Amino acid sequence: MQFDRCKKLFDNFNELQKLNILICGIGGVGGYALDCLYRSGIQNITAIDYDTFEIHNQNRQIGSEYVGSKKTEVFKKLYPNIEIIDTKITPQWIESFDFSKFDYVIDAIDDIPAKIALIKKTYPKVISSMGAAKRIDPTKIEISSIWKTYNDPFAKVIRTKLKQQKFNKNLKVVFSTEEPKKCEMGSFIGVTASFGMALCSEILKKN
Repeated sequence: MQFDRCKKLFDNFNELQKLNILICGIGGVGGYALDCLYRSGIQNITAIDYDTFEIHNQNRQIGSEYVGSKKTEVFKKLYPNIEIIDTKITPQWIESFDFSKFDYVIDAIDDIPAKIALIKKTYPKVISSMGAAKRIDPTKIEISSIWKTYNDPFAKVIRTKLKQQKFNKNLKVVFSTEEPKKCEMGSFIGVTASFGMALCSEILKKN
C-alpha cells in the first residue's frame, strides 16, 4: 500500500489526509515541503508560484532539470493530485485572495513586502521560512517564534518590518542558528531541503 508505513506511524493518518494546505513558493524550500506533504498522504495541496526554472536552480530545486519551464507546470506533472496557481505573489494579490479554506499556509517566499503581507493576512495558520542560504549545516535548523531568531539577517529584517507594522503575534518560523557564510548567493540543498522538511514535519506534528 502506498501510505502503509505512514499509517503505522501516524495514529491520526485519516485526519491528516484531509488537511488543506497552501504552499506559497515552490523553490528550494517550498518544493521540498510539498514533496514531503505529498509523500505523507496529504490529499489537498495547492502550490502558488510564477517563476520558471533556471540553470542555477539545479543545485537545490526539485524539477529544475526542466530549464525554461514554469515551476507550477512541472510540479503538476510530478505531483498530479495537487492544485496549482500560476501567479506572482504580491501584497495586492494577497489582499484580494481568499485563504479561508486552507488549514495551513506555508510561506516559502523571499520577497519581503509580499512576505509581510502574507504573514499578517494568514496568521495564525501560516508557518514561515526564514533564510536558508549561505549555510551548510542542517543540524542547526530550529522551529521557534520569529522573536527568538538569531544569526539570521533575513529574519532580522522580517522582525523589524513586523514591528513597524505593529504585528506582535507569536509567528512560528523555521530558521538556522548557523552564522551565514560570507559569500554571494551561496546555497546548499542539504539546508534548503531540510527547511522544507521541517515545515512539513511541523504541520504533521500539530495534528
